Amino acid sequence: MSCWDTIQDYAFRSLGYGADRLPRSDFTLCEQITLIGSGMIWNIYFGLMALVCGFFLALLLALGKASRHWWLRSPANTFVLIFRGSPLFIQFFFAYYLFLKFKQVGFGPDWLTNAWAGALIVLFLNTAAYSAEIFYGALMAVPRGETEAADAYGLSGWKRFRRVVLPTTLRLAWPGYTNEAIFLFHATTLVFFSGFPALQQRGDALYYASYFADKTFNPFVPYPILAVYFILTTLAIIGVFGLVNDRLNRHLPQDKRAKMRIRPQIIR
Repeated sequence: MSCWDTIQDYAFRSLGYGADRLPRSDFTLCEQITLIGSGMIWNIYFGLMALVCGFFLALLLALGKASRHWWLRSPANTFVLIFRGSPLFIQFFFAYYLFLKFKQVGFGPDWLTNAWAGALIVLFLNTAAYSAEIFYGALMAVPRGETEAADAYGLSGWKRFRRVVLPTTLRLAWPGYTNEAIFLFHATTLVFFSGFPALQQRGDALYYASYFADKTFNPFVPYPILAVYFILTTLAIIGVFGLVNDRLNRHLPQDKRAKMRIRPQIIR
């Protein structure tokens, strides 16, 4: 079988398209690269969906933390404390047990125990909590002079927030939020270790890398391939977020613009 035939058979194997069975012996480098790359589709799905949904929830949580009303501030602080104070790995197992109990008593839908939904919910809530702290810090750092200038121009309420406070908050928070986005994509590998099952061998990239490592007894081929895929994903995130950062800072002189500094976290 040529490499092109392998790509046709396994490129979308993680989505249920292509060959029914995984290769059993005589593993080629092309098979490993193709199948691990196929699994990356799920990692990108988890990361992208959690990032988009978590962005809006994080903004709401940051506004709640900054609110003068305790009935908004307390729930936001509690939510952030729970999801930042507990390990992501534990959150996966707790969520799976909770969703499974819901399924057993007929309270929740069956798909909540599937990785594509249940694991995504956990990642979405987790990144929202971490991002909320980033946005809250930026919100508190908005220069007072900008809000006073907005008041002088007659801007108030939602109009002031949309035109003055929110753009400045995003500009200040964006370098830190970029690091959170990078780590979120790295954290998608924990889905493999969670209780959420990969149905019909439709797993993520680590699922296929572990499969090849177990079958060949040689982890020094599949895991470096996996690392390269995540490095490429990281570079893509840096590039996209860098363009957004330039857009947010386009009105500032070059020497005043916020610099993108990647500070990877050691542990979640």
